[in-house]
Amino acid sequence: MTSKLSGPMSVTRRLEIMRTKNLNDAEIKFRGIEALNKTLGPAAALRFLTMLHREPTDYVEISRKLYEGQSIEEIFERAREEWKE
Repeated sequence: MTSKLSGPMSVTRRLEIMRTKNLNDAEIKFRGIEALNKTLGPAAALRFLTMLHREPTDYVEISRKLYEGQSIEEIFERAREEWKE
């Protein structure tokens, strides 16, 4: 499988996707906070989470940037492939 954002998908990434599909909401929240802490550090992670609650978020604009240059067909095909695994 190839993605415009990440290139060919590794076996490790495929296994991670399979593991995350079975997570409940609490596990997703916990892993998300762990990822933020690991990537940003505790202080910046807390600042990021505070910004999400304090400032309005334009999800349409975020989606436009995330999917820029991709056709709707490409987006849906990638989604279908992700759900197959």
